[in-house]
Amino acid sequence: MLSLPSSSSCSISRQKYDVFLSFRGEDTRKKFTDHLYAALKRSGIVTFRDDPRLEAGEEIAPELLKAIKESWCSVIVFSETYAFSGWCLDELAEIVAQRNKRGHKIFPIFYDVDPSSLRKQTGTVKEAFAKHEERYKEDKDKTKRWRTALTEVANIKGWHLCDRHESQFIEDIVKKLSAKLCQTYPISFADELIGIDSRLEELHSKIDIGEDDVRIIGICGMGGIGKTTLARVVYTQMSSNFEGKSFLADVREVSEKCGLVSLQKQLLSQIFLLEEGFDLFNVYEGNAFLHQRLSHKRVLVVIDDVDNVQHLKCLVGRRDRFGLGSRIIITSRDEHLLRSYGVDDVYKPATLNAKESIHLLSLRAFNNNTVPKGDFIELSKRVVCYADGLPLALEVLGSFLCGRDVAQWRSAIERLKRDSHKEIIDKLQISFDGLEETEKNIFLDMACFFNGEEKDFVFKVLDGCGFFPHIGMDVLIKKSLIKFDGSKLRMHGLLQEMGRKIVRQKCVDEPGKRCGLWEENDVYHVLTKATATNAVEGMVIDIKWYNIDINL
Repeated sequence: MLSLPSSSSCSISRQKYDVFLSFRGEDTRKKFTDHLYAALKRSGIVTFRDDPRLEAGEEIAPELLKAIKESWCSVIVFSETYAFSGWCLDELAEIVAQRNKRGHKIFPIFYDVDPSSLRKQTGTVKEAFAKHEERYKEDKDKTKRWRTALTEVANIKGWHLCDRHESQFIEDIVKKLSAKLCQTYPISFADELIGIDSRLEELHSKIDIGEDDVRIIGICGMGGIGKTTLARVVYTQMSSNFEGKSFLADVREVSEKCGLVSLQKQLLSQIFLLEEGFDLFNVYEGNAFLHQRLSHKRVLVVIDDVDNVQHLKCLVGRRDRFGLGSRIIITSRDEHLLRSYGVDDVYKPATLNAKESIHLLSLRAFNNNTVPKGDFIELSKRVVCYADGLPLALEVLGSFLCGRDVAQWRSAIERLKRDSHKEIIDKLQISFDGLEETEKNIFLDMACFFNGEEKDFVFKVLDGCGFFPHIGMDVLIKKSLIKFDGSKLRMHGLLQEMGRKIVRQKCVDEPGKRCGLWEENDVYHVLTKATATNAVEGMVIDIKWYNIDINL
């Protein structure tokens, strides 16, 4: 439930045209370029192609100069006689000028021409420039500008037709341009999500939808960090670039209630857009059917909230289950599960920084993007400190505090010291409930006693308790419950609060019956009243707290 972000200062306004097509009309207008233009239009890519009537004059028409400036990129089709056209070379020079001026993108297509002949200007290119220089001998700067532009663009990595079928060649070009545009103009979630731009940029680079391999990417982190939200945004942005798509939400919960066959049916129904679904009777039949139907189809699949390997075996299977170019995104709290299954990469979103946290809290608590005012400034800082960058906590607390006055804010914040918000804790406790007993004990000891302590000291104590900390801690780290901070071990403040709440609930009324004691009042009560039982495994004592006789 991440409220990923808005870096509005980094957002890019969309141009009038996505693509400006530059080509030699007599070479490719009615053939290759016409097919390319039609394919771009079918994919929703707004493309400018000149009207042949504009070519009547010798100088490039003002409409073309304007269109180049209003386009995000230029696709230049270098054909056999491209260099013979002064019109084309004028276009090329303007395209290069826009590239140098404002970062205009250039994608050259070498349509049965050798880029080295363009770079070195040999062969027919040399012949073409001989004619230009004869014609424009009074304007040597013009031909010099053309030469420079041609060399610069010919040095850009482009697409080569070679001996390929034109239809497949065009399909690949459109696919790669779609991917580039998707990354450049992501769907705006600025009003809802805080901090998303930088996170999306890194995730996009891992997914890399322009390549023809099958790629499986994991998104991993603690509960409430925003894994599902991030996956949903990427899915929304990228799905138009695939032949089929499916978003399987809440896989852990749905598989427990309805079984994995229901999810296999959902996967097939979403990809093939069938309302009635498929008749599958067990997961083995489902696996065979998925492989049969999807192995030649380029799909985008998101598998959300995976917590065991059976989910992956039945919903992902082997890579050859999916057609080339497919992308599978898996969200999980368990990094080891993802790594052991052989994902290509794992993205771990960071918590929000202080500025992003204030922004999100203000959005939820005050229904606007403005900074809190008056007494709410200090109170907002306290909420942000408590949430410690966790989007879920900021969302929940901001919505809870919305419309309440200063006194109610103070009361709610004070109450958080004793009673954590149930919605937040319940979400976090899912990870704890899935642990083995030994890892649960290690987690509770970390929450009660060892958060922020030196790793070697903690391992020594836990080893003495027979908890096998080397493997146990690794499990907790891979499940995003604990992390190393240099030589120290740390857990998120809300995870610590969740762990301590679990310990308190073991005996609400008598602290002497709990496994751990860390609060001064509870320790004081147990030591002065001699109520400790065999359940107590440890307590935190600061001798400065007391000036009393202790009865043990």
